[in-house]
Amino acid sequence: MAHNAVFVAIEAEGQHWTVKADTLTAGPGRGVTDAVNDAIRTAILRLVDAREVDFGAYTGPVYFMMHGLRDEERVRELAAALHAALHEDLEPLSRAVPPASSLR
Repeated sequence: MAHNAVFVAIEAEGQHWTVKADTLTAGPGRGVTDAVNDAIRTAILRLVDAREVDFGAYTGPVYFMMHGLRDEERVRELAAALHAALHEDLEPLSRAVPPASSLR
């Protein structure tokens, strides 16, 4: 918050992992555009549909959370992709979460 940065973190929960992001830490006026929020929401829902992320994920527009992930490397990839997306760079998210047919 002191640096007006978007908060992105990973958290271990036993054998599972969670990715969290909060845009409120970036301060007033730092919102998520509709296009970015739609891309993130779509990616998270794809991961839920593929059962890579547990049902009940938060899909924004202020707070994002994906829980139930099982692989630390994958969690780090998704956290980095989410961080990039929240800074208007959707390419890492597109690579990390391809179209639904590619996830199964």
